[in-house]
Amino acid sequence: MHVKKYLLKCLHRLQKGPGYTYKELLVWYCDNTNTHGPKRIICEGPKKKATWFVLTLLFASLVCWQWGVFIQTYLNWEVSVSLSVGFKAMDFPAVTICNASPFRYSKVKDLLKDLDELMEAVLERILAPEQSHDNDTWALNFTLWNYTPLVLIDERNPHHPVVLDLFGSNHNGSASSSPAPGKSCNAQGCKVAMRLCNLNGTVCTFRNFTSATQAVTEWYLLQATNIFSQIPHPQLMEMGYPAERMILACLFGAEPCNHRNFTTIFHPVYGNCYIFNWGMKEKALPSANPGAEFGLKLILDIDQEDYVPFLTSTAGALLLLHEQRSYPFIKDQGIYAMAGTETSIGVLVDKLERMGQPYSQCTMNGSDVPVQNLYSDYNTTYSIQACLRSCFQEHMIRNCNCGHYLYPLPHGKKYCNNQDFPDWASCYSALRMDVIQRETCIGMCKESCNDTQYKMTISMADWPSESSEDWIFHILSEERDQKTNLTVSRKGIVKLNIYFQEFNYRTIAESAAHNVVWLLSNLGGQFGFWMGGSVLCLIEFGEIIIDFLWITIIKLVAFAKSLRQRRAQARFAGPPPTVAELVEAHTNFSFQPDDVASPRPDTIAAYPEGQTLPIPGTPPPNYDSLRLQPLDVIESDSEGDAI
Repeated sequence: MHVKKYLLKCLHRLQKGPGYTYKELLVWYCDNTNTHGPKRIICEGPKKKATWFVLTLLFASLVCWQWGVFIQTYLNWEVSVSLSVGFKAMDFPAVTICNASPFRYSKVKDLLKDLDELMEAVLERILAPEQSHDNDTWALNFTLWNYTPLVLIDERNPHHPVVLDLFGSNHNGSASSSPAPGKSCNAQGCKVAMRLCNLNGTVCTFRNFTSATQAVTEWYLLQATNIFSQIPHPQLMEMGYPAERMILACLFGAEPCNHRNFTTIFHPVYGNCYIFNWGMKEKALPSANPGAEFGLKLILDIDQEDYVPFLTSTAGALLLLHEQRSYPFIKDQGIYAMAGTETSIGVLVDKLERMGQPYSQCTMNGSDVPVQNLYSDYNTTYSIQACLRSCFQEHMIRNCNCGHYLYPLPHGKKYCNNQDFPDWASCYSALRMDVIQRETCIGMCKESCNDTQYKMTISMADWPSESSEDWIFHILSEERDQKTNLTVSRKGIVKLNIYFQEFNYRTIAESAAHNVVWLLSNLGGQFGFWMGGSVLCLIEFGEIIIDFLWITIIKLVAFAKSLRQRRAQARFAGPPPTVAELVEAHTNFSFQPDDVASPRPDTIAAYPEGQTLPIPGTPPPNYDSLRLQPLDVIESDSEGDAI
């Protein structure tokens, strides 16, 4: 009852129409709205009413369709890219330099002795398969070979290829002098492949190569990885090229520098790498002016004579420019500087500013990326390269139970090696070629929202010239070894010039292609063009919808009340009580109506037999019924029934 009164009050305050029926409310809306069309529906004749009704319905449908198109376009979160050019003094980029050879052969020769002898025997059998090498086979250590051997695949019969072992059965300790199967196969008819086995050699696959050079290089690198993964990083750093021997001269602008101005990190592929102006412990160095004389000048000695012969086939220095406090992924982004040349690198700066959610999937610091950043021990900023490699290492540990030597290792895990994990090479090869794994990592990793890229213009020239190489090499040799004899040669010397080409920097920034203002203006334009309406017309329409809802609620309440009354009347078997009975029952709780036809059993039992029943007196008036009440509290049954 109180709910109905409250709803009636709300309806009186909100309703602007003349009545409480749907028809009256709709007529009132059409007569008072500012939207074109509805007024003509109720004011014109029958034919014009139908015409205006169809036109109004058609244009309203067009408006809804256009609104849907604009809202869908807005929810696509498209961006527009703006390019702006600025001019200011900028911080010099961090410069990472590495030697193409990770280790000095004089330091790792003992570790790689068995592997090098095995590699030489493999090359002899590939290059000269017709000769006999049985005597040389007895001196070889086939421990590494048995895990991941190289084989020859005879493809002279394409329908029945034959797999031939390079060493036949000699590596198993047999004294048989029968020729190895590979002797009957030349380079034109056979291809070199790597046999990868797991489950104790019961399941094997072959990784084919188009060239024997690629095959033996990949095989040697895989075996060297197994050896180096068992040695701690401090010992590996001692086997690499020290900074004082690699960095012969350094000059930044007009200020001299030396190897102490570089930060050393160990890279699994390139050994000791040195970073200038990394910004970890000191403030980033600014560049005073553009031009070569205000940049960084370096003279490096890569000591090519001490390269590991089978591990590195490229001679030179590797160079990478990157942001401060970012990890240098020099294998993917670095460039080579050739020995015996002076390489000048002019730098242009591009700053990328991407919009975050919901416009793109970029991240500010990588905290919302579901991949553990294994490069966080270096205290570097987030990058998508670090995420992808961390993701691969996670899959490697999950599938192969060990981590790969090329990537950082989570705490409590071990690097893969043949002794502890005999099947790791096969597992790593399968995971490396797994497309699903790559797509999974790409889907999990996100790009950085703010990034700086350095565009380089590279030029090279021979250095030193023939007329000046004698005195330059003598001075550099004496400064490095305090000796007058030549220890520096053209094969190992590299000169670098790194400078800003100009102080103009480009900012490539993303902005929202469709903002809220664009959406509202297009929605309003379509509504005004087709219907002649405005925002107030939408408010009027919303108001009439609310009125319709209130009327519906009132009708539902009235229907529920009438349903309860019908159910209550159905419970009485006889006629309903009279007004006098209701009044007496309301004011005198001891009043009992006379029922002469059928006296109640409890009443008869209350009086002795033969005694006359008392005649009921006139009930006292109900004075409460004469009391005046406010008009808004009086409940009208007729109104409720009409509603």
